[in-house]
Amino acid sequence: MDRWQTIIEPFRIHAVEPIRLTTAGERERALADAGWNLFSIHAEDVLIDLLTDSGTGAMSRDQWAAIQHGDESYAGSPSWYVFLEAVQELFPFRHVIPTHQGRAAERILFSVVGGPGLCVPNNTHFDTTRANVEFTGAEAVDLVIPEGSEPSTIRPFKGNVDVAALERLLEERGPDVPLVMVTITNNSGGGQPVSLENLRAVRALCDRFGKPLFLDACRFAENAWFIKSREPGQEHRTVKEIVREVASLADGMTMSAKKDGLANIGGWLALNDDALAEQCRTLLILTEGFPTYGGLAGRDLEAIAQGLREVVDEDYLRYRARSTAYLGDALVEAGIPCVQPFGGHAVYLDARGLLPHIPPLEYPGQALAVELYRAGGIRGCEIGTVMFGRHPDGSEAPAAMDLVRLAIPRRTYTQSHIDYVIEVALDVAARASSLRGYRIVREPAALRHFTARFEPLA
Repeated sequence: MDRWQTIIEPFRIHAVEPIRLTTAGERERALADAGWNLFSIHAEDVLIDLLTDSGTGAMSRDQWAAIQHGDESYAGSPSWYVFLEAVQELFPFRHVIPTHQGRAAERILFSVVGGPGLCVPNNTHFDTTRANVEFTGAEAVDLVIPEGSEPSTIRPFKGNVDVAALERLLEERGPDVPLVMVTITNNSGGGQPVSLENLRAVRALCDRFGKPLFLDACRFAENAWFIKSREPGQEHRTVKEIVREVASLADGMTMSAKKDGLANIGGWLALNDDALAEQCRTLLILTEGFPTYGGLAGRDLEAIAQGLREVVDEDYLRYRARSTAYLGDALVEAGIPCVQPFGGHAVYLDARGLLPHIPPLEYPGQALAVELYRAGGIRGCEIGTVMFGRHPDGSEAPAAMDLVRLAIPRRTYTQSHIDYVIEVALDVAARASSLRGYRIVREPAALRHFTARFEPLA
């Protein structure tokens, strides 16, 4: 198949759901009603929904069949053991604690290990990870390599941790660091992968300073695919082998099964430390559920187990990476600045580069995301100063980058849908100089991007 240029999906469509075509007037009214916040737009008013790849993908025939095996026993369900076996086949940690989604795993973990005066280093924390760290009073510290904040710089592993910066932090604030975390792939930095070489170096530092290493592993399969396809010496290994080595370098992980679990809900916290696991299970029972279901139905556990078997299929991962790059290649060829190289789950438009006339504190990412919806009903997500500009002390400053993420749900859209996205993006880019910024008129204390309301500036 390698000699052919056409990207084909390694699956056939088994069921379909309708998409409602909206008019420009309907979209304008929807924006005003939503306070120009795309999270508040009704899903039925969205034509192509690229807001997130979290839980929005299509499940397979075999996943739907697995759902019929779901056993809803409160304790010790057979579905729990199917799920446990599937997780430990890839991530052989001693303790697996199921949760209803990834942020619940983060909340449990940082409720136990976090606290005032502490700091948690990461390549780049994503929104809920940062919020759960900061909610405990701890500081979330981003230590991605410098190239990770340069959208147009092309490096194979721009998600890598800046090892020298991590070493300095551990030397200066070692007692304040309860654990080191690495996000694979690095969502906030454009879905950029982390290399095995870098993970080994971080592991060596953690061993030297006596710190546990945890993974935010939501897109572990995509990260493993990039290791296989980009890192010298890894090309002959299977994705499954690479995933298991990545897991062997860590002491624990948080996971949203809504990403590379190929499921619509679910997640887990996994770790090796017995005492820490006991504390985490206590919180799980208090807030999520019994340790063998953790806020999930048995049918969800079965669907996740099957999804974990499917996600390491290399035909699927080849298609996933190539079809995402198809969108990115077309946009870059047309002169639209994007984060490069392209990640596996999304294409990130460089809104600051496309809209240099809009200052960061007037939210160029929000302006671009709104215009993509206004023009063609495409819903993306601002990843920039709206999401990361507000700090715990109430101050505001520009984020490292102002991006718009076009996250592609797994196994959901066809090439013609993506061609439509390209057409709309080119139209918006052609009149970029006419776009204006926004101001926030109402916002919550944390995670403001979800519910803030905006107004366009004159």
